[in-house]
Amino acid sequence: MRPVAWRELDPAARAALLERPVHAVSAQVREAVAEIFAAVAARGDDALVEYTARFDGVRLTDFEVREEEFEAAAAAVPSEVRDAILEAEARIEHFHRAGILQPYRVETAPGLSCERILRPIARVGLYVPAGSAPLPSTALMLTVPARLAGCREIVLCTPPRADGTADPAVLVAARLARGVRVFKLGGAQAIAAMALGTASVPRCDKLFGPGNAYVDEAKRQAAQRLGGPAIDMPAGPSEVLVIADAGADPAFLAADLLSQAEHGPDSQVLLITDTPALLEAVADEIERQLARLPRAAIARQALAASRLILVDALEEAFAISNAYAPEHLILALRQPDLWLPWVESAGSVFLGDYTPEALGDYCSGSNHVLPTGGAARAFSGLSVVSFQKAITVQRATAEGIANAGPCAVTLARAEGLHAHARAVELRLERPT
Repeated sequence: MRPVAWRELDPAARAALLERPVHAVSAQVREAVAEIFAAVAARGDDALVEYTARFDGVRLTDFEVREEEFEAAAAAVPSEVRDAILEAEARIEHFHRAGILQPYRVETAPGLSCERILRPIARVGLYVPAGSAPLPSTALMLTVPARLAGCREIVLCTPPRADGTADPAVLVAARLARGVRVFKLGGAQAIAAMALGTASVPRCDKLFGPGNAYVDEAKRQAAQRLGGPAIDMPAGPSEVLVIADAGADPAFLAADLLSQAEHGPDSQVLLITDTPALLEAVADEIERQLARLPRAAIARQALAASRLILVDALEEAFAISNAYAPEHLILALRQPDLWLPWVESAGSVFLGDYTPEALGDYCSGSNHVLPTGGAARAFSGLSVVSFQKAITVQRATAEGIANAGPCAVTLARAEGLHAHARAVELRLERPT
C-alpha cells in the first residue's frame, strides 16, 4: 500500500481511488446468480445438491442439521469457546433489548385515535457465511434480535465443511435460539432456497445476513422477484475506513486494517490522515504484522485494492468518509467525541485508540451485520426492529369523524376522488 495525496487527484481519479473492488465483477456475478435462481426454481433440492457438490466439494442429500449433529457439535467445541459464545450473547441481548421499539397510541383529535403496533416477521431466513473462516459470531448477531422480536420460525443456512458437517461453533451459537432450523447450504444457492422454498427448505418472508459478492447479489435478486422476500440490507464484502491524527498508534492502525483485510480478497480497507509520517509508519507496520498472519495471502489480496490517503485537514477526511459511507468507521483521534457530529454515513463507529473494530465484531454488544458498498448512506445496521413489522391502527367515534371528516372530504375532492369523499360524507350525514 502506497500513500496517495488527495489534493493531487482530479475528480475522476478520486472516484477511481474509492471504487470498491467488487464492482469490477458485478456483471459476471449477476449472471451467475441469475442462473442459480433459475435452477433452484426449476429443480429445487436437486439443484441444491449439484451446487453444493460443485461449490462446497461435498454431496449432501439431507441438508438439515439433525439433533445428533447438534449434540456432536456441543461436545466438539472447547469449553472456553462455549463460554465466550455465552458471554457475547449476553452482551448482544443486553444491547438489543434496550433498543426494542414500543407501541404507542395518541389522540389526534377528540374522538379519533391512531396507534402503532408491532408484530414479528413470521419466518425469517438467516445466512451465516463460512468460506475460509466460519463465523459463530454472525449466528449470534442474527439469532439474538430474531428471538427478541418473537419470530415464530427461524431458518439458518451455513455452508457445509468438506466432511459434510456444519461448523460446530456456528451450531452451538445458533442453537441458543430455541427451535432454530439449520441447513447446510452456502452461497447464492442458500439464498435462492430460502427465497423460493424447496421440498427441504422453507420459503422465508425476509432474508438476513452478510456474505460475499454472490450472496449480496442473490439477496438483491431475491427481493426483486415478484412476491419475493424482503432483505435486511446490502451486506457484501467487509470494509473499514480509519480516520487518524498524529497521535494515533501505527501498530493499532495496522492491526485494525489487517483485521478487515483478512476477511476475504474482496474486502477493502482505507486509512485517511493529515499526517504524512503516520502513513509511512502504518505501511511499514502492515508489512511487519503481515509476516505473522496465518491469513496473510488473503489479506494481501484485499490490500491490493486498499488505500492510504493523505489529506490537508481532518475535515476533508470526514467529507471523504461520508461520501464513501463505510461499513465500519474508526476514529483514531485524540478527541473522537468532538468529531462524532461530523459523521453522517457509516454502519458502525468506533471511538478512540482502545475501541478496535474487532470488539464490535464479537462481543461489544452492537450488531456486526451492517450495510456495505456505500449502502450506509441510507441503511442502518441490524436490530430487533429489523425483524418486526409496524402496523398502524386508527379508531374514530362519531365525534371523531365529525372533527376530522370535513378535512378528509376537502382533500378527497381536491384530488378528484369523489368516492373517498362520499365514504366520509355518508357518516357525517348519519344522525348520531
